[in-house]
Amino acid sequence: MSSMPRFTHPRLEDVPLDLALHALADPNRLAMVARLAATERLSCTDAAPCESIPKSTLSNHLKLLRAAGLIETTQAGREMINTLRRSDFDRRFPGLLDVVLANSIA
Repeated sequence: MSSMPRFTHPRLEDVPLDLALHALADPNRLAMVARLAATERLSCTDAAPCESIPKSTLSNHLKLLRAAGLIETTQAGREMINTLRRSDFDRRFPGLLDVVLANSIA
């Protein structure tokens, strides 16, 4: 029996503002969130801000985004699919994502 990855997705009411801001403060993670905001869902490699990012770094970025309640990761066959928890995040922190994304995309 193969083990399937288990990802922790916090309840958004348990996510403090400083954790959400920390996740959005890194340019690579912010680029990942922007890519997810522009599309419905992305695989882990498609969410990467650049092709040269090491897998371990990408994995860490995704872990931090999950911990902050920004993304949900599910398994689809052999791929891990990420979706932005936009509506949940917006209910928890109204307008925050809109402001951050509007001021980061040039």
